[in-house]
Amino acid sequence: MIPSDITARVAQLRGELQLHNYLYYVTQSPSISDSDFDDLFRELQDLESQYPELIKDDSPTQRVGGYPSNKFNKVDHPNPILSLSKVNNPSGTEAWFARISKLDKRVGSTKLVVEPKIDGLTVVLHYENGLFIKGCTRGDGYVGEDITRNLRTVRSLPLRVPVKGSIDLPINLVVRGEAFIPNQSFQDLNNKLAAAGERTYINARNAASGALRQLDPSITASRPIALFCYEVVASDMQPLNSQWDTLNYLRELGFPVSNESSVCDNIQDVITRCQKWSDKKKGLDYEIDGVVIKIDDLEIMANLGVVGKDPRGAVAYKFAEEQVSTQVVGIGLNVGRTGVLTPYAILKPVKVGGVIVKQATLHNLDFVRDRDIRVRDHVLIKRAGEVIPYVISSLPSERDGSEVPYDPPDKCPSCGTALNRLTDEVAIYCVNTACPDQIVRNLEHFVSRSTLEIDGFGKGLAKQLVETGLVTDVADIFLLDKNRLLELEGFAHKKANALLAAIAESKKKPLNRLVEALGIRGVGSVASTALASVFGSLDTLGEATRDELQEIDGLGPNIANAVVEWFAAPTNRKVLDKLRTAGFWPTPNDSQNKTFGLLAGTIIVITGTLQGWSRKDAIDYIETHGGVVGKSITSKTNYVLVGERPGSKLDRARNLGIPAIDVNGLKKLVK
Repeated sequence: MIPSDITARVAQLRGELQLHNYLYYVTQSPSISDSDFDDLFRELQDLESQYPELIKDDSPTQRVGGYPSNKFNKVDHPNPILSLSKVNNPSGTEAWFARISKLDKRVGSTKLVVEPKIDGLTVVLHYENGLFIKGCTRGDGYVGEDITRNLRTVRSLPLRVPVKGSIDLPINLVVRGEAFIPNQSFQDLNNKLAAAGERTYINARNAASGALRQLDPSITASRPIALFCYEVVASDMQPLNSQWDTLNYLRELGFPVSNESSVCDNIQDVITRCQKWSDKKKGLDYEIDGVVIKIDDLEIMANLGVVGKDPRGAVAYKFAEEQVSTQVVGIGLNVGRTGVLTPYAILKPVKVGGVIVKQATLHNLDFVRDRDIRVRDHVLIKRAGEVIPYVISSLPSERDGSEVPYDPPDKCPSCGTALNRLTDEVAIYCVNTACPDQIVRNLEHFVSRSTLEIDGFGKGLAKQLVETGLVTDVADIFLLDKNRLLELEGFAHKKANALLAAIAESKKKPLNRLVEALGIRGVGSVASTALASVFGSLDTLGEATRDELQEIDGLGPNIANAVVEWFAAPTNRKVLDKLRTAGFWPTPNDSQNKTFGLLAGTIIVITGTLQGWSRKDAIDYIETHGGVVGKSITSKTNYVLVGERPGSKLDRARNLGIPAIDVNGLKKLVK
């Protein structure tokens, strides 16, 4: 006889876990942390292990996880796409290894593979005679969603394998991988969305998932999605013998494979590597929430079988929880350079990942409203990419009645101007171009590394110049003189001279850099390069019509409207007049005209620190001469530009036989 309280607790746990699964996978609005979910899951596993009579087919322990969307056609997986059991410390890892060693004595002498556990969206890729024919999500592990059209837009996904050379290939091949968005690309994406008044994403995983599950593939194509592959799900060839061989085989075929994986001789070596990963992950440009430990011998792996939803021969080593709860003591608003107001939470200080966090982003005001985040609420926060803290959700169960719903202001907190909200955008704007906070943000952008790259001109100086009235728009920096700078706190002769020299040097920057620096909504490095190459001068660009702008490949109506409106604004015309008077009015010079196009059709990938050049300098040089800067090495890459301390891109290029060149080699290509 099973005690009634046990039966009731099992039913309660099932209900709670199914609800949390729905909130996590369907609405993408989790209400508890990952570690709290794992605790509930383990409790249910333990109870069902003690009382197997209580196990039902609909128990969360008996399903792989996730819910297919009704928006896409369903796809049956050729084999189950399983998840993994979890451990979070050395003793748990040793206990897992001891259990499977008892089931198969060969385990004790086999090697193990350690791979990064990428925090993205699992995808299953189908190939027929080497051609990519279908791609789907993991879904519930047995049935996924057909997202083939969207996956075709992922540039790192090979549409045909092998990418290079002749390698034995099965007629039918199914590969498993993880789609994700790199940290820096995610920050850039959110900044772009915020500037355009669109909804931003909570984290990179949600951004990747949302992008791949779009009904319009053109939206997916605009997202910086990357991919790593790591498993052969099905093949009609003789199966590979080891996981390590599988990774190498996938790499040889041309699939993107993480270079951070390693093979270990024994479990102690594995544990040592896992403990090092907690610090090592900070150097990655993508999110991982642990590492995966796998038995290398795939015959032993298969012999060990599956328990519930997990293969016995693999386990996820999860890092220490980096989601914590704290209290919101206030909600503030930042004014961006385009006038967009972004809310942030002022927090009761709390340690997250070894860092004291006092503020966290709230994304946009719709997020605050939809998640019902209130002042004095207890909230879950996390640091994205080990850098940016953000609020995940409120914790309504912690409320005591003292919480106050947030009522957004109707005036700008910086200048007092009435705020504006466009009907088709989630953002609210301050439309006053003379707003002090906007001027500071515009100035920060104008002098940043991605635009004019003025050494010694940081955020603090931008704020100081605006607050003292020395700068009222970005062009005023070219009117600064030494005497006025020496009146500022912290300035002496040497510092003033260095700053003025850097400002003067910035006037040598090419037209595309200046166009990007102007801060036109939606115009980044790609659009600015296109505008500069097509129109050739600010005079011609300023006279361009919407129709002429939309004829440029990649420029849609939103950017075209933004360009026309920017040049039509009287305050901006004043900025242009000041720039012309200051002698900063770049046009393509003779040498540029003669050499433009010599790199046309050439794709160059950059890796390492370049001698004498910033990465932006190299990008400008390549694009000015008609080339394209690739983000990753593919079979279409023509050259890899190598500097000091190159990364894994160089190894990938060598494997594909792609020539490596240095800065001097690049210059020779255009002579």
